[in-house]
Amino acid sequence: QVQLVESGGGSVQAGGSLRLSCVASGFTFSSSIMDWYRQAPGKGRDLVATISSNGREIDYADSVKGRFTIARDNNKNTVYLQMNSLKPEDTAVYYCATYPTWAWRRYWGQGTQVTVSS
Repeated sequence: QVQLVESGGGSVQAGGSLRLSCVASGFTFSSSIMDWYRQAPGKGRDLVATISSNGREIDYADSVKGRFTIARDNNKNTVYLQMNSLKPEDTAVYYCATYPTWAWRRYWGQGTQVTVSS
C-alpha cells in the first residue's frame, strides 16, 4: 500500500531553516509527481510546492518562492523540502502527498509540525 512518511519538522526562530523529508513506498516513486502541502491552525490545506517525476518541473506557492526549495532523490524514494528564512506565518503541519497515475485519490503522509516563533 502507499506509504508516505515525513520527518524533519520542529521548532525554530524566525529566520531559521528546516529540511523536511518524505520517504515513499508502495508505488512507483520515479513516475509520480510529488507535492508538499501545509495546513495552519484553523485554515485549509494549501499546496506549497510540487515537483515532476524527473525533477525538472517545479512550482511554488507565491508565499514561499525564494525561500523554500523542493527536491527529490528517485534512488532513495525521497522528496525534500528545504525551508529557509522561515517566518511565523510558515507555522503549520506539513504534508507530503502524491496522486499515482493508477489511483482514484490523493495519498497523504501523517504530517510533520513546523513551528516558527518570532
